[in-house]
This record gives sequence, structure tokens and C-alpha cells, in this order.
Amino acid sequence: MTIPDEQRSSLSPRGAKAAVALPRPDLDVFHEAQRNLFDAVDNPDGVILLNVAENSLGWSDIKSKIEAITAQQTLPDWVARYTDSHGHPEVLKAVSSFMTKHLTGCEVDPSRLVLTAGAMSAMNISAQLLGEPDDVVAIPSPSYPVYTHDVGAIAGLARYNVVTHHEIDDIGDGPLLTTSHLDAALEDIESRGKRLRVVILTTPDNPTGGMLDRNTLEEVAEWCDQHRIHLIVNEIYGLSLIDTDHPELVGDYPTHPEFVSFAQILSDRASDYLHYSYALSKDFGLSGFRFGLIYSLNDDFIRASGLLNTFSMTSNLTQWVMQKLLEDDAFVSSFISQNKANLTAAYADVVRTLRRCGVPYVPSRGGLFVWADFSEFLESDTAQGAHDLWMRIYQGANVLLTPGEGFGHTKHGLLRIVYPGTAPDSLKLALKRLEDFITAERAVPVG
Repeated sequence: MTIPDEQRSSLSPRGAKAAVALPRPDLDVFHEAQRNLFDAVDNPDGVILLNVAENSLGWSDIKSKIEAITAQQTLPDWVARYTDSHGHPEVLKAVSSFMTKHLTGCEVDPSRLVLTAGAMSAMNISAQLLGEPDDVVAIPSPSYPVYTHDVGAIAGLARYNVVTHHEIDDIGDGPLLTTSHLDAALEDIESRGKRLRVVILTTPDNPTGGMLDRNTLEEVAEWCDQHRIHLIVNEIYGLSLIDTDHPELVGDYPTHPEFVSFAQILSDRASDYLHYSYALSKDFGLSGFRFGLIYSLNDDFIRASGLLNTFSMTSNLTQWVMQKLLEDDAFVSSFISQNKANLTAAYADVVRTLRRCGVPYVPSRGGLFVWADFSEFLESDTAQGAHDLWMRIYQGANVLLTPGEGFGHTKHGLLRIVYPGTAPDSLKLALKRLEDFITAERAVPVG
């Protein structure tokens, strides 16, 4: 008799499952690649990583600022002691002031904030409080693969991909999500005997870089209110915007809408079903600092979030450092402006290469990504064919992209390029390697 793996483990069934689970499909290959990283002197043929959503382009400025804070300012005594699980009051005040001025365009009430150990903790806590095991979370596809882990690993909620398109040309002017898509998803979920409990939106989007306009946000908020379904809008890339008026890029954009924060709609509607998430990991390149947040006008949700947050609070030292950083408004304003310029320059490098190679892509308005269509090079139009293509690029070009697997998209051969996670010179080399790979692939006779 074959004994199931979970019965062979000394852990609980939940623990046994977690012991072998991977939060994202490229994790094993990523760890392998880290043992062979590119170095211009010591390992010039090593792997260049373009698969992890990190922004290192402004790190030198942030690093200098943090070093100055810790060297020049006196550490307060509260840092060494227990503090409110929602966040220290002085830090909450600094965060709300920063958000109000730079991100949301409306007043953010510090008493409605909960500071978490990163965006994943914010989503995990929200999933635990808003749904029960086997409830369903609807997410427009393609979307961040690790949402599946965020809502499922502990809370036990199931992900449902809301398909809005197949060809990437369809979203050249932004996301296509409508309430009709949500109606169809709700009908399908309920026909399976399940309950749709949460909708998650990300704007700007991961991986397409699309932004949801105000009308769409308002319509989805109204739909969720009417159906008593919770809506979480994640604006983790809200300040990582592309200059769509850049001379090399402007032709990609039929329209040039400004970013609109969902916090404005949340404030106007004051609904118990509307919630907001943010973190400093992407816009400030501080993923390792684990500084995320939840914002809501639902009293019970905020109280309960504070209770669960005792397991995953942002450390007091991190809270204090981020407080001092965010209180320096001149630095923050300058950093945001320079970050936009850095991202736009790096994004233009990628787009220039893809155009030259004739590889279709989605014009990005924000975020850290280019969502590109490499389906021309599939050996079979299957999930396995897509996986094999991703591995051929990794092994043949020594460039690791993010595979399309896990994003919930219906078309095979789409890959995510993360462009600001490496130095500009390394990015240019990675793009040259990709171009050489494409040239070699096209040189191989078909059949």
C-alpha cells in the first residue's frame, strides 16, 4: 500500500502540505540561479535575474538616507518596548501624512491604519478576516501568482482567475475589467457550490502595468457593495509610474490618464466592504524592510486586523526608521520624481529591444514589469510548452524571466520581464542576451 506523503510526515496534514509547497513556480530555479549569478569580473557568463519584483535603482539614495537617520538621530525608548499592534501612533501619523500628500490625494485617517510585516502579511490577515476556508477570491488575470499563496496558505481561500482577454493587444490601452466579468465569475463560482467572498484588484497592475481608471474602480466598488462581497485594492506600485509622454514611448499610449487612488472612492463611499493595501517594498525598493499596511473604514475589520497583527507586526526599529524617512518631505518628493525617471529609462531600454526583435508587449503605465508575448517560440502550444520555453531562455541565454505559469492567463508563451531589479548595465547585457536568443531561435528551420 502506498502511504500518502502527508501521512508519512510527523507534521499535521496542513504542515506536511506546507513542507513541500512552493509559493511561486519559479522558486527552485531562482535558487539555482542564485548560485551562478552574473558578475562583470568574477562570473561574466553568470545568470542575470529579471524575475523578482524588486526595484534597486534608487537604493543608493535610500541607503544614504537611512544611514544618516540611524547615525544622526537619537533612538527613542519606545523602540525597545511593546507598542500598539496597529503601529506606533507617531509612525501612523507620519504614514498617513505621506499617503495623503503623495499617494492617495485624499485624507488618510491614521486611526484606520494597521502596519504589517510587508504586503503579504496585509493580504494574509485580510484573507483570514474576510473569508472562511473554501471561500473564493476573484482576481482579474493575469495577476500576481503569489496571491494564491497569500490568501490560501493560512486562510484557506481559493483563487479564481477572472479572464478578461486572451491576446495582449486587447489591453493596449489598459485593463478591460467590467462588472459583466464579475457577474459571470459569480455565476460560475456559485454553480460550483462555492461562495465568492473577496475581489482583489492591483493598480498599477502586476504583470501588465495597466492602471484602473476611476470609473472602473467606482463600478467595481458599487458591484461589491451590492453583492456584499469584500473588495481589496492593492496600490503597492502606486508611485512607480512610467512617463507616458517620453518621446520614445508616447506612441504606445492612446490616452494618458493620471493615476487615481482607490482611497478616494473608499473615503467617499464609507463602506464596510471596501479595503486598501499598500507597502513600501516596491515604490521605495525596501522589500526587505517588511513595511506594509491595511487601510479600511470598517471598524470591526481594523480592530480584528490589529489583533491578528500581533503575529506579524512591523518591527519597532523599522517603524521608527520609516517614520523619519517619510517625515522628510523634501527627500520623499525628490525620490519619487527620480524613481519615475529611473523606471522610465529602464523600461525604455526593454521596449526598444522588444520592438527591434518584433516581440509584442503590453505598454506599461506603472509597476516594475513588461508583460511580453514570446509565443512565437513555443514548440507546443501547451502549458508544458510554455514552461519549456521559459527554461530554454534561462539555460540558453542565462537570463531568468518570470514564467507565465501561475498568473492565470489563458495564452501560452507570455513572460514577465522585471527591469529595475538589476543595475542598468546588467539590464542592457540581459537584453542583448535575449536578442541573441531570439535571433538564434529564428535561424532554426521550422519542421
